Amino acid sequence: MPRSWLLATLAVCVAGGVVAIPCPQHVQAADDKKNQKKDIETAIEKGLEYLKKTQAQDGHWEAQGGQYPTTMTALAGMAFLMEGSTLKEGKYSDQVKKAVDWFLAAARQQPNGMIGDVRNPTESTRYMYGQGFGTMFLASVYGEEEDKEQREKLEKLLKKSVEFICKAQTLKKHKKPEGKEVSIGGWGYVSAADGGNFDEGSVTITALQGLRAARNAGIPVPKENIDRAVDYLEACTTPKGGIIYSYNQGGGGIGENGRPPLTAAAICCGFSAGQYKSELPKRWLKYCKDNIPIGKGRQSHDEYQTYYFAQAMYAIGDEKYGEMFPKEAKDTWLTWTRFKEGTFQGILDNQDKTSGAWSGGYIGPAFATSVNLCILQLEKGILPIYQK
Repeated sequence: MPRSWLLATLAVCVAGGVVAIPCPQHVQAADDKKNQKKDIETAIEKGLEYLKKTQAQDGHWEAQGGQYPTTMTALAGMAFLMEGSTLKEGKYSDQVKKAVDWFLAAARQQPNGMIGDVRNPTESTRYMYGQGFGTMFLASVYGEEEDKEQREKLEKLLKKSVEFICKAQTLKKHKKPEGKEVSIGGWGYVSAADGGNFDEGSVTITALQGLRAARNAGIPVPKENIDRAVDYLEACTTPKGGIIYSYNQGGGGIGENGRPPLTAAAICCGFSAGQYKSELPKRWLKYCKDNIPIGKGRQSHDEYQTYYFAQAMYAIGDEKYGEMFPKEAKDTWLTWTRFKEGTFQGILDNQDKTSGAWSGGYIGPAFATSVNLCILQLEKGILPIYQK
C-alpha cells in the first residue's frame, strides 16, 4: 500500500470520527502517572528494606543517639502494617512480630500501664509521645490478630495503656465565648501529675489518636476523656482557626499564634471521628489551606506536618471539601489529588536512593523514613485509623 494513500485514508477516517488519535499531552500525563506509581512502589520497597535492616535484634528502632525508642518502634511498625504485613502473614511479618514482642517483653511491662521506658533519658521527659504512638500501633495489630493467646496479651496491655492515658490527661476549666464553662483536658510530655497539669498540642493529638485507634479495635475508651480533649482543642483554636502550642501559654485561644503542623494534626482527629460537617474541623481546614503551602519545598517541622496533613487530605478525598464549603470554586478546593501531585514527587526526590532512607532534622532517619512510608502508603487503605 503506497504511504501517501495510507495517510490520506487515515485523514479521512479521523475527520469522520472513525479513528481517534490520542492527544500527545494526555499520553504524556498518563505515562507520567504510570512512572510515578512505579517510583512510589520502588521507594516504598527500599524504605521498608531500610527499616528492616536497621531494626535492633530485640525488635526496636530508635532515633539518633538512642532517642525515643518507643515512638520510633511504633511508627516503624505502622509502616509495615500499612504495607499489609501482620503478625502471621506478609513479607515483613517477622519485623512486625519482633516489634510487638519488644512491647510485650516482661521487662517492659509496668503495673500502671506505661508503655515507655523512663530509664531512657529521652523517654523519661517525653514518655507520653511513646504512650500515644505505641497504643496506636498495638491497637492496629490487635485489630487484625486472630491468635487467641496473643490477642489476650495485647488486650490486657491496651486496656492498661488506655487507662494510663486517661489518668494522665490534664483537667482545667474553660469558659467558652458564649459564657458556658466546660471541663477541658489535653496531654503534656509527661502525665498531668508529673508535669504540673501542663499540656500542649502535639502530645494531645498523639494521645487522642492512640485512644481512637484503641476504640476502633474494640478496646473501651471513656467518652468523657475524648470529649474533654475535643473541647481542649477548641479552646486552643485562635479566631483565625489555628491551634496554639499550649492552653497554658495561650489563654485558651486568645491571640493569633496558631501553628500549622498542630492544626493539620487536629484535623485528623476531627475527621477520624467523622466530624466533616461541624464548624471546628472546617475552621482548622481553612487555616491550613491559608498557611500550609503544597509543593513548595522543605518547611519547618515538615515531616510531622506532612504526616498529619496527608492523613487529612486523604480523608477528604476529592469531593468532601466541596461538600464542606459548597460556595467555593472547585479549582480552589483542597483535594487529595492536588496534595498528592504537589507533595509526592518531593518526597521521592528526598529519599536516599542507595540506602532507601529519608533523613530529616535531629530525630534522624528512623523517624523520617517511617513517616514518609506512612504517607506514601495511605492509598492502600489497610488500617482503620488511616481510612476515609
